[in-house]
Amino acid sequence: MSNTTSGAYAFDQNFSIDEIIQDAYERIGLTGTAGHQLKTARRSLNILFQEWGNRGAHFWEIGNTNINLVVGSTTNVNATDEGAGTYTFYRNSVDSAAAAAASPQATTVPVTNVYGITDILNVNYRQNYNTTSQSDTGLTKVARDAYAATANKASAGTPSQFWIQRFIDKVTITIYPLPNSTAASNYLNIHYVKRIQDVGAYTNATDTPYRFIPCMVAGLTYYLSMKFAPQRTQEMKLLYEDEFARALSEDGSPASTYITPKAYYPGA
Repeated sequence: MSNTTSGAYAFDQNFSIDEIIQDAYERIGLTGTAGHQLKTARRSLNILFQEWGNRGAHFWEIGNTNINLVVGSTTNVNATDEGAGTYTFYRNSVDSAAAAAASPQATTVPVTNVYGITDILNVNYRQNYNTTSQSDTGLTKVARDAYAATANKASAGTPSQFWIQRFIDKVTITIYPLPNSTAASNYLNIHYVKRIQDVGAYTNATDTPYRFIPCMVAGLTYYLSMKFAPQRTQEMKLLYEDEFARALSEDGSPASTYITPKAYYPGA
């Protein structure tokens, strides 16, 4: 009788935190771990995910949503509005199950609050949303100095520029010009980078795609080696960086056009 395959594709979702920790410890020669060793490994895994955020290694965490524009006045009709033309995205988690259910993770429905984000990629002015005549116009991202040099920041019209402030607990978008009464009937369409979710309970799966499972385990092994097997730290680091580079090259959004710098050698 011939062998059969599992017919399943869910290893990454069934590979729980405790198994990830166990595999990482086994790579540095430790077995039968418990108590403090489990706790410190979970902490290291959370730190590893923050390090991935610094590297920009979360292409799978791109969200999209529409934000209601608020007319440029002192009247706030949207809970994310902190004043005319400024919109807030919350960096940390929501406070309740009800809020979590309402939190947009990858939606185009106009919303009130957005949680768990780390940066804004692009902003479009969206007219005639959800109709056959819907159209997007890209806003230009400007630096703090450029926005600060704007003479009349209270000028109203169709938004054409935006600038970003990244705080500890939130990210804000400030648009210019402020929406006038016509623009306020439309939306900002925003692509944003979400944070990688915390590890949480030992029975959880991780908020990572299957492509990053090998480098996640290798990275945790490297972090744990610094605590429990320092003589192997350099070896584990090399293995981790190799796995990470391989995952990163496979991930992302490849295009058919490649741009490379031109080499120029004076006097050649």
